[in-house]
Amino acid sequence: MLRRLAIAAAVCCYAEAFAAQAPELNCPVCGHAASQQHVAEHNGGKVCFCCVKCAKAFAAKTSEFAPKANVQMILSGQFKQVDCPLEGYSLNPITAMEVAGVKVLFCCKGCKNVVVLARKDDQINLVFNDKAFKKGFAKIAAEEKN
Repeated sequence: MLRRLAIAAAVCCYAEAFAAQAPELNCPVCGHAASQQHVAEHNGGKVCFCCVKCAKAFAAKTSEFAPKANVQMILSGQFKQVDCPLEGYSLNPITAMEVAGVKVLFCCKGCKNVVVLARKDDQINLVFNDKAFKKGFAKIAAEEKN
């Protein structure tokens, strides 16, 4: 009996630690905490919203909210960076920077400088718009997640 309680406590603590490591996802429309109850498909992944109203707004103006939706899919572990989002070339480790909470690499200092010189929202749009997202990011296969 005591052994079962100890195992249950260990499993519970592990689940809490895992949940604490998972990033809190924000709604790409309004920025509030996202919920698994309101989900839409986008670029081969799932995007979470805080409410039905935001999910409908996303459906109506997808291109406007796509960059933040793409960020959410990276932060949630559905996608990873594979190439430069601006040019589609191989990544250079010395060009690393953070954009919207995501570590991003570029092919060269020129691409990085384009993003560095942009304002915060413009950085998000440059790196995570749908065209850049398709150039630089790929869906993570199920076997890679484990």
